[in-house]
Amino acid sequence: MSASKLPHVGTTIFTTMSALAQKHGAINLAQGFPNFPIDPQLQAQLVRVSQENAHQYAPLQGLVTLREKVANLIDRQYTREVDTDEILITAGATQAIFTIIQALVFPGEEVIILDPSYDCYEAPVHLAGAKAIRLPLTASFDPDWDLIEAHLNERTKLLIVNNPHNPSGKIWQESDFLELERLMQRFPNLLLLSDEVYEFITFEKQHQSIHERSAIRERSIVVSSFGKTFHITGWKVGYLVCPKALMTEILKVHQFLVFCVNSVAQHALAAYLDLVDVNTLSSFYQQKRDIFRAGLKNSRFTLLPAEGSYFQVADFSAISQQSDVEFCQELTVKFGVAAIPISVFNANGHDANLIRFCYAKTDETLQEAIEKLCKI
Repeated sequence: MSASKLPHVGTTIFTTMSALAQKHGAINLAQGFPNFPIDPQLQAQLVRVSQENAHQYAPLQGLVTLREKVANLIDRQYTREVDTDEILITAGATQAIFTIIQALVFPGEEVIILDPSYDCYEAPVHLAGAKAIRLPLTASFDPDWDLIEAHLNERTKLLIVNNPHNPSGKIWQESDFLELERLMQRFPNLLLLSDEVYEFITFEKQHQSIHERSAIRERSIVVSSFGKTFHITGWKVGYLVCPKALMTEILKVHQFLVFCVNSVAQHALAAYLDLVDVNTLSSFYQQKRDIFRAGLKNSRFTLLPAEGSYFQVADFSAISQQSDVEFCQELTVKFGVAAIPISVFNANGHDANLIRFCYAKTDETLQEAIEKLCKI
């Protein structure tokens, strides 16, 4: 067999832990997907459009009606006017990220990724013949701007940021945006990929978007996810927003990767965006976050702040000195709850005795998991 282009890539931890949870009948708080029904209004739109003439190829860039609705959403939420030609409907945020990197990053260039990081960032960098520079966030999951600046050079093409952050749920402060703007001013050829798939799932702290940063948004690509926003992860529909010059190159790759995205889903979402208020999502998920946090208050886990996303990071050092991977395996097999070890999000495998739970589950599922976790 010939050499692998991705020799270090095997089965992901998400697949491994979900399979282990299924084998042992454990509650799966590992993978980041909800286990409750979608909005009946969205389901009704899906049924309606499936009975209409919505089954052939959609346009390359996405339905104009859907892109118009996305432009209106961005204007309402972030007071940014974008043209429909600056919006691309994608087969999920992962495809968006892959396409962006393949289109814009050249062999020999460098891409900075901040750890712990989602596992879809690094592989397309390698496939583009570029070098991934994995830099750790601080212990409190904030960007280490001095460290980032020390690794920026003329070869650095792209900086990837994720806010709200997976796995920590951390949200950037104003000072982080100011530091980012300063660095992008200092390095005028640097592009930014801002992964904002959890943008509408925030709590006490307001999410700020790159859409609102006029100083740098013309050198930025913002990635969003209908799957995360409307808990329809299996639909695999997202979108990206960027200047037309960058879009021209991104479309060249997009057309050969997927050409276009599921037309029925696009028609349903275009209609649904007139019916839904995305600002209700925060209170919906905050209730679940609060149930989960209150339930674990008397457990032996130490809970870290959860400012956004639908993830809760917990410190288990008072329970075990095992590695986080070993602890998650034991947690699944012996105690019946599956979680994700944080070390797998780090290039250097740094293990701080932290694990990630997903609380995007029914209240009944959360209560059942809480009972099991409090017995440890």
